[in-house]
Amino acid sequence: MRSGQSPMNMPDCFTDIRSDTLLTHATIARENLLLGIEILKSSGYTLLLDITAIDYTLYPSFHPEPFALVYLLRSGDFTQAFSLKCYLPRDALTVETLTPHYPCADWLEREVYDQYGILFEGHPNPERILNHHQFIGHPLRKEYPITQAQPCSEAVDLMPQMRQRLLEKKIIFPDGEGGYTEPNKDLMFLNLGPSHPASHGTIRTFVALEGESIIAAVSEIGYLHRGFEKSCENHTYNQIIPYTDRLNYCSSLINNVAFAKAIEEMLGVTLPERGIYIRVLLIELSRILDHLICLAANLVDMGALTNFWYLFNPREDAYTFLSKLTGARLTNSYMRVGGMANDLYRGYESDLEFILRKIEKGVGDTLKLIEHNRIFLDRTQNVGIVTAQQALFYGFSGPNLRASGVQYDQRKNTPYYYYDRFEFDSPIGSVGDIYDRMTVRFAEIDQSIRIVRQCVAQMPGGAINVSNPAIILPQKQAVYTTIEGAMNQFKLIFEGVKVPRGEHYSSLEASNGELGFYVVSDGSGTPYKVKVKAPSFLHMAAYPSMIENEQLADAIINLGSLNIIAGEMDR
Repeated sequence: MRSGQSPMNMPDCFTDIRSDTLLTHATIARENLLLGIEILKSSGYTLLLDITAIDYTLYPSFHPEPFALVYLLRSGDFTQAFSLKCYLPRDALTVETLTPHYPCADWLEREVYDQYGILFEGHPNPERILNHHQFIGHPLRKEYPITQAQPCSEAVDLMPQMRQRLLEKKIIFPDGEGGYTEPNKDLMFLNLGPSHPASHGTIRTFVALEGESIIAAVSEIGYLHRGFEKSCENHTYNQIIPYTDRLNYCSSLINNVAFAKAIEEMLGVTLPERGIYIRVLLIELSRILDHLICLAANLVDMGALTNFWYLFNPREDAYTFLSKLTGARLTNSYMRVGGMANDLYRGYESDLEFILRKIEKGVGDTLKLIEHNRIFLDRTQNVGIVTAQQALFYGFSGPNLRASGVQYDQRKNTPYYYYDRFEFDSPIGSVGDIYDRMTVRFAEIDQSIRIVRQCVAQMPGGAINVSNPAIILPQKQAVYTTIEGAMNQFKLIFEGVKVPRGEHYSSLEASNGELGFYVVSDGSGTPYKVKVKAPSFLHMAAYPSMIENEQLADAIINLGSLNIIAGEMDR
C-alpha cells in the first residue's frame, strides 16, 4: 500500500475502510495495532499528528466496546491523512506504546492515559501530563462529573524523571543496590519557571547544569489546563467558539475558523464566496499579529527592546481594527457555524491598508537593526538546531517545520478556502536553528500581507453566511415580527445546531502549524467529544531535548523561537 492508494487495496488487517478526498478511516483489531502502524509507516505515513480516545459508554449504539483509540497520521507528501481506530474492552485498556516508531507519541500517549486511563505498555514515562499528579480519576471519561474540581496542594517532584534522563544520557548508572552512582560532573539543578518572566507561559523546565551548559532537561506543563475538551461536551457548537478564542490567544480568529470549518464540513455546507474571503483575510491578519508578538518578545529576550516597539505598535493598530469589526480586541468570538457575526464595515479597506503599511515599516526598521547585527547573529545562528528528520520525528508543523527545510504548508499542499487562487510563497529554512525559525516568520509576515491585499482587491459581494435557518440565526427583524423567526432563534439558542451523527477530523494552517479538531457527534446540538490537535503541544514536547548541550542563556530564546502558546498547549 502507498499513501493515497485506494482503500480497497489495503491489507486484510484493516476493516471498515472509508475514504474521502483528504482522509481515510479504518479500524484495526487491538492485537494487530502495531502491525497496522508498521504497515502505514512503511507505506509513507511518516508523520504522527495526534492520538486520542473516545468513551462510548453513554452512546453504546456507536459501538459495543466502551472505548476506542484513534491514531491520526499524515503521509510523507503531506497530501493524505489516515485515521486508524482500535476498540478496547473495559477490562483490557492496554496497548503497546508507539514511541519506538514515532518519538512524538511520548506526550500524546501520556495525555490519553491522563484523560482516559488507557495504559501504554513500554512507555518510557507513564505519568500524568495535563492534570496534576494528585488528581484522582480520568476526567474525559463520561462517568467523571463535569463539575468536580480537584485542588492541587503540592508540587510534583521532577527528580525521578531527571534521573531517568541522566541514565539515558549515561551520566549516572545504577549502582546495583537500588540507587545510582554519583555523576562524574559537578551538576547543579535549577527550575526555569513556571513563574519565570521569560518562560513564555506557565511552563516549568527542570534542568541539570554543568557550569552554564544544560546537560539534561525535563519539562512540566498543565499549569493552565482548564478542561477545554470536557467543557465542550456541555455546550452547543456555537457556545464553544468563545472557548476556542482562549486556545492560541495571540491569533484567536484562526481558532474560531478552524472549529467552525470542522463543524461545517460535518454539516456538508459551504460558505458563500464573500464569507470565505473574509475568513482568509482575518486568518492572514491574525497570522501576522501572532508572528509579530513572537518575534518582538524573543528580541526582548535578547535585550533588543527597540525592536519590540517597532513590531508591537502596529499590532496595536490592528487590534483597533479588530475591535471595530468584531467588538473585541483579543478574544473576538466573531465566527459562527455557517458564517460570522457580521459583515465588514464600510471603509475597512483604508483602515486595513494603513495597518499593513505600518506593519511593513515596523518589520523593515527591525530588520535594518538585526540583519547584520553580530549579537543577533551569534545568539541565533547554529543554536537550537532541529534537522528535517528530527522535526518530523518530533511531530513539528507550521513555521517550525518549514524552518528545518520541510516544505509543508496546508495552504499549498492541501488548499482550502480558495488558497490556490492567491499568489504567495511558503518560506523555508535550511538549518533549522533559532535564526531560521525567526527568519521564516519574518518572511511569512510579508506573504500574509500579500494575501490580505489580494483578498481586499478580489473581495466578492453577496452574503457572508449560509442560507439555512437550521444553522444561522435569523435577522432580528424577523425574530421580532414573525413566528418562524422567533421559533428558529429559540431552537438554535437552546438546542444548538444539529450536527449529523459521525466522527470527523478537520485542520488548517494556523500561525503555529496544523491546528485540528477531531469531533464526534451523536446527532444532537452538543458534541459528544471534541479533541484539539494543538501544534504547541508537540513543539513543547521536543523542547527539553532541544536545549540539552546548549547554554542556559539560549534556553529562553530557543523557547521563544518555537512560539509556545500555553493556552493552546494546555487547553
